[in-house]
Amino acid sequence: MFGLNKKDTSLLIIVGLLTLLAPFILNPFPEGSAMAQFNAGYPDLMQRFVIFGIFAIGFNILFGLTGYLSFGHAAFLGVGSYSAVWMFKLLSYNIIPAIALSVVVAGVFSLLIGYVSLRRSGIYFSILTLAFAQMSFALAYSVLSNPKFNLTNGETGLQVYADDPQILQGANSPDLPHLFGLPMRATYTMDVGAWSFDFNAGYYLCAIIMMVVFYLSIRIFRSPFGMMLRAVKSNQQRMNYTGLNSKPYTLAAFVISGMYAGLAGGLMAAMDPLAGAERMQWTASGEVVLMTILGGTGTLIGPVLGAGFIKYFENIFSKINDNVLHSWFAFLPDGLEDAVVFVIHPFIGKGWHLTLGILFMLVVIYLPGGLVEGGQRLLNRMKRKKSKADDAKSGKTEPAE
Repeated sequence: MFGLNKKDTSLLIIVGLLTLLAPFILNPFPEGSAMAQFNAGYPDLMQRFVIFGIFAIGFNILFGLTGYLSFGHAAFLGVGSYSAVWMFKLLSYNIIPAIALSVVVAGVFSLLIGYVSLRRSGIYFSILTLAFAQMSFALAYSVLSNPKFNLTNGETGLQVYADDPQILQGANSPDLPHLFGLPMRATYTMDVGAWSFDFNAGYYLCAIIMMVVFYLSIRIFRSPFGMMLRAVKSNQQRMNYTGLNSKPYTLAAFVISGMYAGLAGGLMAAMDPLAGAERMQWTASGEVVLMTILGGTGTLIGPVLGAGFIKYFENIFSKINDNVLHSWFAFLPDGLEDAVVFVIHPFIGKGWHLTLGILFMLVVIYLPGGLVEGGQRLLNRMKRKKSKADDAKSGKTEPAE
């Protein structure tokens, strides 16, 4: 199916079903219940899940296949966002030209940075990409916000104003990002008993795009080009000794990865037409590294899982405060209740980074292959138990040594 083998087709279908049914899967608890705090089925968060999933999928093409660790991919995310907002300002709120421009500009920008950075490898490559990203952040934050040629609007962020040209904006077109008249914020809410499910146009657009780029990443992984990238990761020096020039392959992987990041940035602007320099900061680059490692470097679905995991903790655990904890443990005696809240307090709210850091350490120590390895171990254990149960029913025994 679509040129994929049976295993990859099954994986694509599973990811498609998960994204399609996300409003149901991410809202398991009734509205108004104590556990509703852990629901994540609202549009803004679901959009972030898939957008950062696209960002991580693209980063995995570079890092997972070639082993080149970039600390500057946030630069392409920011460039994509700025390009999309400028398209909104100059043409119209239609997201198609904005997303197209964000991908093209990010591709050109990544070609320039990659051409210079890939002259080095290892930690030197990582430092070069980090330097370029910080230079881009500084340019966006201060230099390019000069009133004479204000391209980024500095710390305020670039946004659309009423006096912008928008030469293709029709009289009846929505005054917010739309897809040929369909607003990205359009949401249909379905109430089923005590549950509430939101179906958002912007989310499903991002989900469809994520499915397309996920399919493309599978084709890249299984292609001869992907095999060459794996050879670079395995032993680039030996590959060069055979007469194969690895630089065009690594540069192509870098540009493709940068275009994925630009696409994610463009989608972020399409969901919320505002672009700020903070998207280009080194912390955003470090975040996508964590997503990829946490999910499983070099795996297909791992980056998507890692992106969802981190964004879930960032948005859900950061909202839990002492009042929520007291409501959860109100059944305990007063002294014990205060003690429990005191112990948990450092790990929630503003301290959610501590919880995520501990979980990341546990995954790296016990699951070097990330969440995907954890899922594989669990499946293998279940298969072994089922096999033993089947052998016991059939009366089979293992021969003595």
